[in-house]
Amino acid sequence: MHKKQNNSTRASALEIALALSLISISAILLASSLSQPNGVANNPQPDRPMPDVVQLVGPVVQGVDLRDLPYVAPNAEIEEKRLTRYPHPEIPSTTSQSAYPQFDVLVKQSLAPTPTMPAPTLTFDGMNSSQSGCMCLPPDTDGDVGPNHYVQSVNSSIKIFDKTGNPLNGANGTTYNSFFLTLVGTPCSGFNNGDGFVFYDHLADRWVVTDFAFPGTLPGAGPFYECIGVSRTGDPVSGGWNLYAIQHDPSNVTWVGDYPKLAMWNSGGTPAQNAYFLTVNLFDGVSLGFQGVRVFALDRASMLTGGPANTIAFNIPPAGLGDSYSLVPAGFRTGAPPPAGRDEFLISVDSPATGGVTLTQVHGWKFHVDFGTPSNSTLGLGANHTPNANVTVNGFVDAFTGTGTLLVPQTGTAQKLDTLGDKIMTPLVYQNRSGVESLWASQTVIMNYPNGPTAVRWYQFNVTGGNFPATPAQQQSWNNSGDGLWRWMPSIAVDQNGNMAIGYSTSSATQQPSIRYAGRLASDSLNNLSQGEATMTAGGGHQTHSSGRWGDYSMLTVDPADNLTFWHTNEYYAATSSASWFTRVGKFQFGAPAGPAVSALTYNNGIPFVDGTNLTRRTRYTVTAQTNALTQSVVFNIDGANVKTDSARPFDVAFRPTAVGPHTFVATPWSLTRGRGTSGTPVTVHFNVVQ
Repeated sequence: MHKKQNNSTRASALEIALALSLISISAILLASSLSQPNGVANNPQPDRPMPDVVQLVGPVVQGVDLRDLPYVAPNAEIEEKRLTRYPHPEIPSTTSQSAYPQFDVLVKQSLAPTPTMPAPTLTFDGMNSSQSGCMCLPPDTDGDVGPNHYVQSVNSSIKIFDKTGNPLNGANGTTYNSFFLTLVGTPCSGFNNGDGFVFYDHLADRWVVTDFAFPGTLPGAGPFYECIGVSRTGDPVSGGWNLYAIQHDPSNVTWVGDYPKLAMWNSGGTPAQNAYFLTVNLFDGVSLGFQGVRVFALDRASMLTGGPANTIAFNIPPAGLGDSYSLVPAGFRTGAPPPAGRDEFLISVDSPATGGVTLTQVHGWKFHVDFGTPSNSTLGLGANHTPNANVTVNGFVDAFTGTGTLLVPQTGTAQKLDTLGDKIMTPLVYQNRSGVESLWASQTVIMNYPNGPTAVRWYQFNVTGGNFPATPAQQQSWNNSGDGLWRWMPSIAVDQNGNMAIGYSTSSATQQPSIRYAGRLASDSLNNLSQGEATMTAGGGHQTHSSGRWGDYSMLTVDPADNLTFWHTNEYYAATSSASWFTRVGKFQFGAPAGPAVSALTYNNGIPFVDGTNLTRRTRYTVTAQTNALTQSVVFNIDGANVKTDSARPFDVAFRPTAVGPHTFVATPWSLTRGRGTSGTPVTVHFNVVQ
């Protein structure tokens, strides 16, 4: 959350917005002028309170190539204080690694196991503080990969690259003030203030970007908005965008939604569980007092078509959260889609008022959304939306102490860095692999409290059947056999073969802050990152700014082109400075791809095509195969008869079912065009045709 801001660019930004004739504004419809969906007037039940149903502002059609948008400078920001569940001091602690810290760390690193983790196959620089134009601290580094692009977000801007690292929207990217300029009538037009986030919707071949916006400063009264862009095509540079905005809490206009996190969830069913889920921590903008967590379900189906969209939202008050906050919603990339109608999952951990508390639970919520009858939507249990389950895990201690959150040492300076060690980190990864449903999550914990170092705690939860387990399938606090390095700021991902990796920051009294990653194969023994650790980027300096703010998050995702290649982005310093940060993007992979593969089937704009799908007789459907890079053609069969062999991406087939009853659909990938070469494993769907 940002306290220092420069307002000098805002008047000119609004003038540009009003004069920009190349942008087509399709509609800005405020909530007060809207008709409500069916079911909104239903009376709430005591154990199932009514959600808020609010129409998003928009869509505003932004049809201009991002390279042609006018430059609107970002607001100068230094994030002085992180907003937390309970206030914590932010002063350096007296952590010590031993009486001889440099010697001790060097000895431990020399005794660490020999890693077999693959080296990066490509790295390149992302945005840096100079390019960002805002001198923001921390950078809020985030990014995702698509079939042809890597899109990175920092606090002020997005920057788009091809997959060899060449920038496509200019050396300085596109500021959020430029990107959301035409959302006039909202703070998104000229008052963007960071916490940017971007992800690729692989089922629909679309990109989603967001940040928050508000006039003035904090403490302040707002109003506070989330600004959201959904690309109109798979091309984030020139394909156009639909822009939306939503007030964080229209019933509490002075409340700000901090640390927003998003995920795509689409399991179909009736009603369709198809939404972009957004979570924010709520604080009163004037007092900065904690008010709870707000969870939104945004109407993905409508937003993908550029239509008006509702959000269904619940507030979880402190009474329903206990000591936790920062819920993370689940998304998926590899494996099969969730079973039809599967509810969204969210998790969190406690962030107690004092350090040193041994915690033994991860809290789990389920969100059932019904856009047709919103009163049927539910989040958690009861009036306070308490968790659906509490998973018992091995004891851990959040990475903060009684003296604060600035614990991570750096070589050559007494200035320590913020751990963000009181929450589950984004993303929360869902995978449905051969019918086994899992959630994968990571966080930062402290070992040997209060001395450290910090470690990366990770989990796999078996949620087959749609319920949280009593205990994890596996878990570990990863410290590379106690080598003395401080590891924090993790992000986790899983490839199509069930191999898992985590990217994170490292530092110590003998090492500059750097970017590393570790992982495990699906065949490795449980509860260990058996492949060890690799370095993506070795830092060339350290940060001396007194705030100690670092990262806020990093991101690891899997390439949808092959469902095997991991892409990571994170922060580092090329040279010692106060706040002149750099970011890096890199990729790596476990082993070589085995051959052509279909990872999922979807129909009609991204709906999962899975066993039990009902199709209507004499209705046209288009089924699309999600494939890896080695697939050059797909053969489609229905009931044993070939209906199409497609050799051009996207691999799809259109048909109109006529015979009522059960049918079998098979998609077989091939390594060469026209169904030749080597075939991969066929994907079979048993579906029904109804009247």
